Amino acid sequence: VHVDARLLVADKPAGLLCVPGRGPAGADNLAARVQAHCTDALVVHRLDMATSGLVLFGRGPAVQRALSIAFAARQMDKRYEAVVAGLPADETGEIDLPLAPDWPHRPRQQVDRVAGKPSVTRWQVLARDAATGPSRLALQPLTGRTHQLRLHLAAIGYPILGDALYAPPAVLAAAPRLLLHACRLGWQDDEGAHAFHSPVPF
Repeated sequence: VHVDARLLVADKPAGLLCVPGRGPAGADNLAARVQAHCTDALVVHRLDMATSGLVLFGRGPAVQRALSIAFAARQMDKRYEAVVAGLPADETGEIDLPLAPDWPHRPRQQVDRVAGKPSVTRWQVLARDAATGPSRLALQPLTGRTHQLRLHLAAIGYPILGDALYAPPAVLAAAPRLLLHACRLGWQDDEGAHAFHSPVPF
């Protein structure tokens, strides 16, 4: 999507790991593909293997560290789109549910009101299909927990279509892939304002 002397933004397809995984299958990943073109590119954040969309790389350790700090400080504006089962009654909402690993069922996460880390997601309805049931949502995670969007939506009764971890069988079978896409990434730093977009492929 973009490359300059400081950073690189790639559009990851669904089904591709962000970073190397276990075994021979894990050798093909977004970081390896990007580093074949820019050897100094270091991944700043990750998307789930099943999620498509924008991933940011810093060119060299110093830039990667600065961008990682911006992510940790919630200075990044991250936007996603998802297609979910069900018809939310409200137009917008906020999900505030703490999340923690579900160790006996890894890699699943779980809502844990005692030991979970604070996790907040804002959502807005973009479209509803009243006839068949799915809705298209715009999502803004204010935190960056593992599986946050997937689990938050499932927890309030609107699982993402094609979600193999958190959707019931009928919702999983309703799409050939997880219908979650990282469509926008923006931030402001000493170099100015940055904003990158990726068309939603579903």
